[in-house]
Order: sequence, then structure tokens, then C-alpha cells
Amino acid sequence: MGGRYNARMNSDSEERNAAVPDAGAAAPDASSAAEAVLAIPRANARFMLAHPAHLLAFGFGSGLAPRAPGTFGTLFGWLLFDVWLARWSAWNQPWVIVVGLVVAFAIGVVACHRTGADLGVADHGAMVWDEIVAIVLVLSLVPRTFWWQLAAFALFRLFDVTKPPPIRGFERRHKNGFGVMADDVIAAFFALLVLAVAKRVLG
Repeated sequence: MGGRYNARMNSDSEERNAAVPDAGAAAPDASSAAEAVLAIPRANARFMLAHPAHLLAFGFGSGLAPRAPGTFGTLFGWLLFDVWLARWSAWNQPWVIVVGLVVAFAIGVVACHRTGADLGVADHGAMVWDEIVAIVLVLSLVPRTFWWQLAAFALFRLFDVTKPPPIRGFERRHKNGFGVMADDVIAAFFALLVLAVAKRVLG
């Protein structure tokens, strides 16, 4: 009888031990998770300067704004257009505009893809080269007065932030550098469509 009693006690003890999580076994998992989090690079000036692709994707630092980096990137694009492009006589030729934007788009696809991969986030908020190229596209096609440019800026930001169809769906399907760049170009075309209607109405 004593043998049966001991066997039963041993069996109960094994069941209780199996039901209780092994604290020692959980520790490596928690440690690995913490190490994985610490291994994710931070979007800061040091990261930006670590590679030319990061510098371009971050809009030469405009994407490091602590609040609304997309807006700051767009403002940088507006400044770039007014200070340099609008004053460059060659930019007034349609073929130069087309070639310049195509090249900027293509370079942006590569830079944003590389930067997103290095950050572990396909479309990180600090990546604003897409906003810069898109706002330059819009500003190149609207009258070069402050109020038209302000309207272009506001409409582009509206569509870029709200992402109406098909922008949001496109962004979800393409988690790469092309998706990062293309969804802002679509937002730019939405803004241009509204501006074209306004110009026709206002004359």
C-alpha cells in the first residue's frame, strides 16, 4: 500500500510541476525580446548620416522634426522649389521637369527601400523624400504665386494625411520603396485635380 501511495504522490507532484510555468525557461525569451527591441536602429541624426540613402530619404534632416515630419518635409520641398528650382531657367522647360522628377522618383524608390529595410519599418515617418518629390511635382504645374502654392501645399497635405481610396489600399499592398514614393505621387495628382477645377472655375 505504501508503494501505491508513494507512486500517487509522485504522480500528483509531476502534474503540479507541469502546470506551473518554468520561470527560468521564460527568462531567455524576455531577454531575447528586449535585445531585439534594443537592436532596432533609431531614426536620428546619427542614423541619417550613416548612409547616403538615409540622408536622402530623411529629406536632408527635415524628416527628423519631432512633430509632423511629413509637413516639415513638404515645407522643405516648397522651399527647395522656390529658392532653387523656380529660379533655375532650365526648370521652366517641360522635358527638364519630367526627367528631373522621374530621376528623383527612381532614386527615392531605392533610398526609401534601403532606409526602410535598415530601420525595420517600410514607411517610417522620418522618410520624407516622397513628400518632397510630390510637392515639387504639384508646384511645377500650378501658377507661381504664393496663394496658389499655399493651396497646393494644403491640398497635398490633406490627401497625403487622409489617404482616400485608392491611396490607402495602394500603400497597404506595396510595403517597399516604390509604395512609399508612389502613394504620395497619387496624393499629388488628387491635389492637382482639385486645383485644376478651381482654376477653371476662378478663371
